[in-house]
Amino acid sequence: QVHLVESGGGLVQPGGSLRLSCAASGNTVSFHAMAWFRQGPGKERDFVGAIRWSGGSYGTTYLADSVKGRFSISRDRANRAVYLQIDNLQVEDTAVYYCAAGRPIRSTLETVGGYVYWGQGTQVTVSS
Repeated sequence: QVHLVESGGGLVQPGGSLRLSCAASGNTVSFHAMAWFRQGPGKERDFVGAIRWSGGSYGTTYLADSVKGRFSISRDRANRAVYLQIDNLQVEDTAVYYCAAGRPIRSTLETVGGYVYWGQGTQVTVSS
């Protein structure tokens, strides 16, 4: 079993920054990738970014086109954690941000269905 816990969300003014953290516990050797998704009010859960956790592509990062330039993803494998750095926050970034882990292949890396394990989410609200 795997347990994911997100932290770092909050209320931020436009232009501000946040660093979201996801701590993993349990059988983390089963992961191929960890990812961040977000779900805004009344919207579907969308891919934000992912990072390969094992294998030949270890450490490779992927970001949704909509967040490139403002978001970055990193990991601390020793501490079984993945981070999402968000800069220049915009009102449209308001969402619940979810951490996910699983064994996605490249074609499913950016899909909800590519991941088995999910955290409970952390709320990010961008407002002046």
